[in-house]
Amino acid sequence: MCRSIKRLREGANLAQSDEIREAALQYVRKVSGFTRPATHNVAAFDLAITEVTDATDRLLRSLEIRGGVAHPA
Repeated sequence: MCRSIKRLREGANLAQSDEIREAALQYVRKVSGFTRPATHNVAAFDLAITEVTDATDRLLRSLEIRGGVAHPA
């Protein structure tokens, strides 16, 4: 679906916050069909980006990476 979204985890190395947010932006753009939402949809668009960013960050940080640490302690 979102071929332009890069992998956010390579082994034990996790993407930075800005990379996670950029991937969330690309996902929301793809799902909504809007590159930029109309003024009356900006709040919903921004909220979706924040929620996808937060969910992705939680997922990445909760993964158990065998043979390595997923993130610095």
